[in-house]
Amino acid sequence: MHLILTGATGLVGSGVLHYMLTTPSITKISILSRRPVPMAEGHAKAHTIIHKDYETYPSELMAQLKDADGCVWAQGISQTKVGKEEYIEITHTYPLSFARALSSTTSPKPIPFIYVSGAGATTNPGMFTPIFGVTKGRTEADLLALSKDTTFSNLRPFSVRPAGVDAGAHEEILGYVPKKEGMERVMISTLLPVVKVVMPSFLTPTRGLGAVLSKMAMGNGEALTGTGVEAEGRTVNNVRILEMAKEWQE
Repeated sequence: MHLILTGATGLVGSGVLHYMLTTPSITKISILSRRPVPMAEGHAKAHTIIHKDYETYPSELMAQLKDADGCVWAQGISQTKVGKEEYIEITHTYPLSFARALSSTTSPKPIPFIYVSGAGATTNPGMFTPIFGVTKGRTEADLLALSKDTTFSNLRPFSVRPAGVDAGAHEEILGYVPKKEGMERVMISTLLPVVKVVMPSFLTPTRGLGAVLSKMAMGNGEALTGTGVEAEGRTVNNVRILEMAKEWQE
């Protein structure tokens, strides 16, 4: 099984990469990254492809991915760290550009494309919906629409909406995840213990999330059903993530 991963140096991506590295049935991991990925170093099955322009994918790069079986798109950034236009570019333009390239490269083989969205994303934004909710919701809708285009009909997109992603119990990745700074660090250290006690369903542990995202990428791409699933079985909310994580980790 050959999987593709982006965002491998981030919080979610680190959880996914740890699962992929420790799962024997995943025999090759192609990591698209702007810089080296320390967690992947020394692992024969992990191949880091340094790539700077996430709007353009040259043929020599895509040739390395032609036999891929699935992709987890975990690349992302907080809307507080960049301007609106850059946020839209990273959150919407980049994944759509790669989804088109990957579909064309792997066609006609069905290719699961797992987009890491987030709680608060919506395809029906209102006046007060924050930019992250609007943009991620738009990306979800556009990925689904792309898969209905006959040119990209082998694409099997899923949008996964984790809530408060927490690596606290995932010791293996703690040395690799980005450190929180300033007020963000203060807020997390203050609120996280409370949320764990009062609203545990609002948290998404990275260990379980990494397993869910990876296994979805390893799957057949068929639409899901049941509680916590929307958009024709293509959008997965946190309640379902937690259920799947519990089931797949047992």
